[in-house]
Amino acid sequence: MSDDAVVEWFDSHCHLQDEFDEPADRPAEPHADRLAATIARASEAGVTRLVCVGTGRDSSAEAVSLVRSLRRPGGPATAEGVALWATVGLHPHDAVDGVDGLDAVLAAEVTGADPADRVVVAIGECGLDYHYDHSPRPVQREAFALQIELAHRHGLALVIHTREAWDDTFDVLKAHGVPEHTIVHCFTGGTGEARRSLDLGASLSFSGVVTFKNAADVRDAAALCPMDRLLVETDSPFLTPVPHRGTPNEPARVPLVGAAVAHVKGVTRSEVAEVTTANARRAFGI
Repeated sequence: MSDDAVVEWFDSHCHLQDEFDEPADRPAEPHADRLAATIARASEAGVTRLVCVGTGRDSSAEAVSLVRSLRRPGGPATAEGVALWATVGLHPHDAVDGVDGLDAVLAAEVTGADPADRVVVAIGECGLDYHYDHSPRPVQREAFALQIELAHRHGLALVIHTREAWDDTFDVLKAHGVPEHTIVHCFTGGTGEARRSLDLGASLSFSGVVTFKNAADVRDAAALCPMDRLLVETDSPFLTPVPHRGTPNEPARVPLVGAAVAHVKGVTRSEVAEVTTANARRAFGI
């Protein structure tokens, strides 16, 4: 496929909730107006699908509310030609808050709801973060395990955040069973961690980190990753790809991530767009 072909991109992980705006950079216009502009730019860049990711009770509820506010009866949430879905999860930083707060968010969206009308497609992001240790490690592991069980119970994908905690991440997954569709989001490991993740059946999602000068190990992992287990994301508003470092990230920049992945894999951007969109749709049951 030529790079001149019309392509569509799927941002498998972004944060569009109001709480993720940095106060110092918060524009005067309402969040709804900023969101509309963000989605319009994504559409212009060829990003036609995205998943808004929850990191706690409030952000998960806001992700669901945001997506549902755009949902058309009998179809996906769509604005400016961009379809949106949501996740419900508890980030390891906030593991001390406990996962009980997620149940209320899930109840209305998963339990007893018409599958055709659901907006929640995954549990997460959840996992372990030993870089900051904002929550005690045993508490992180317990919250991670409980969310793995939620993914199993509701038949949803699992979105994993792991930082400087690979061994424990794999141990918890093995102990509680890897959900059929598991995504290691913002993959920042090397080839060793990539192989271990792939051996467990997980898919790898690459972010703007793959464009960073000091991320050769991440590029090696992207080169190693089979095309059918590959996803791309922005993790916006974080991890803005080169050449836009220093500015807030947004879904419109996922093609830059895809281009970097295409370069290291020796394929066209169009191929990466087509394959990663198909992989994301399969992983999230879309």
